[in-house]
Amino acid sequence: MGQFFEYEMTVDSRDVDGWGRCRPSAVLGYLQEAATLAAEDGGFGREKTLEYHAFWMLARIWFRLDRPLRWEEKVTVRTWHRGSKTALMYRDFDLLAGGVPVGEAVSAWVLAGVEDRKLLRLSQMRELEGTEGGGLCKQMTLSKLRMPGEMEERDRRRMGYSDTDINGHVNNTRYADFVCDALRLEGLPRSRFLSELQIGYTAESRAGDVLTLEVGEQGGQHFVKGVDEAGKTHFEAAAKFGEEIH
Repeated sequence: MGQFFEYEMTVDSRDVDGWGRCRPSAVLGYLQEAATLAAEDGGFGREKTLEYHAFWMLARIWFRLDRPLRWEEKVTVRTWHRGSKTALMYRDFDLLAGGVPVGEAVSAWVLAGVEDRKLLRLSQMRELEGTEGGGLCKQMTLSKLRMPGEMEERDRRRMGYSDTDINGHVNNTRYADFVCDALRLEGLPRSRFLSELQIGYTAESRAGDVLTLEVGEQGGQHFVKGVDEAGKTHFEAAAKFGEEIH
């Protein structure tokens, strides 16, 4: 069957919006925490990667929810990786509430040098051998998003201390908040929810950086990208909305 790791948490008051639904950034937080704990449990977490003078860097992530997760709901994240000999490794997730599947996710990670950010081939990391998910592994891959030809400026946002993480750059989960704010989710009808989100991380952001958030729509998807003052894109995202059935 392959190896997997389970992480269980309760959706708490810090994770929800005004409707008591789990914010997309909190969902990403659950996935990120599960990935971190799974790596530690498997023997290839932060302490071990630093022996290689490297750290795990998230390149792309996608999730899909059948329905919103709710305040005080117990959620289980089940995760495994697919193994790789190249520079890119996929990690998959299933999300369950009360033992019932409610969503899934796919992420793509690279092992980057601490000093130069050069990518290491994962075949160099012996600790990964024999720890993949086997038959659990999903087939989905995450391609670079194709953004609409025309996008309009929606916001300008300065990155601050509260956006950063242990690596000193803006945490991956914060970009989901930028996306939700740019798409004005506070004006979304209560019956609608963000059911699918993909984010591609194309450049690191640090406190003091200013990103212009541009939005567009195409083929039933809503797109957001963040561009710095020099015109360099730092992230690209695509979101879909679903209808909550009561």
